[in-house]
Amino acid sequence: MNTMRYLNDWGLIRMTYREAYDEGRKRIISDEADIECAIILEYVMGTDRNDLFAHPERELIKEEEEKFFSLIKRRNSGEPVQYITGKTFFYGLEFFCDPAVLIPRFDTEVLVEEIIKNAPKDAKLLDLCTGSGCIALSVKHERNDLCVFASDISKAALATAKKNKENLSLDVTFIESDMFENIDEKFDVIVSNPPYIPKEVIEGLDEKVKKFEPYNALCGGEDGLNYYRIIADKAKGYLNADASLMMEIGFDQGESVSNLLRENGYERINVIKDLNGLDRVVTAVLKG
Repeated sequence: MNTMRYLNDWGLIRMTYREAYDEGRKRIISDEADIECAIILEYVMGTDRNDLFAHPERELIKEEEEKFFSLIKRRNSGEPVQYITGKTFFYGLEFFCDPAVLIPRFDTEVLVEEIIKNAPKDAKLLDLCTGSGCIALSVKHERNDLCVFASDISKAALATAKKNKENLSLDVTFIESDMFENIDEKFDVIVSNPPYIPKEVIEGLDEKVKKFEPYNALCGGEDGLNYYRIIADKAKGYLNADASLMMEIGFDQGESVSNLLRENGYERINVIKDLNGLDRVVTAVLKG
């Protein structure tokens, strides 16, 4: 079918899927231009990647084309594609994601797997610094027997986490709390992916991280260990006898965090590596 075409600032008004994708990936300044362009195009068109391949001749209307290229401009400003589309995937689930929370990373799935494998049956679990709720909700999705609580100091982060809870229809209790301040129960397992990047390292992070992701969810103080110190000390008052502590750590923090736990009376301390062979999770037990 012949379609009338005329030029505007971007090129052809009636661009096809294929043309929009090819033009978009040329414009995106990113090492992952191909996949990011596809994600943005799918978002604009309200479709999935299969549609792009099955119907490359489908045409965009003017509003879709304008939105597509405006979002590419946002991506080129450094804004992460997850914030642009408002979604990301973690442990096989789709999560709503906005600038109130850190974007869930694949590395954190190592912590989730440890929790799923090792949490006792019917255990009560607390996820500190929950952010988007990705850890607590992923664990609950896989281990429905667990009674899961999750806390964060940020009202905005909790709003995002609660939206994910509703979207996923999972039973997790969210609590607004500065670490243990508003926690009044004891748990069989406490987990956390706290802020752990040293202050001086923040400036050297990728632009899309340091400019767009929440600083307070990244910075762990001068040496990156502030929150580990709090957890190692305070968690003892909120753990049942023989309960477990599991935390994500930076690639070079295994020894430092292990020492903090040892100094605070924890036993059976273990550092788990990620798929790249880097320290990623530390686990410990508080003996009764």
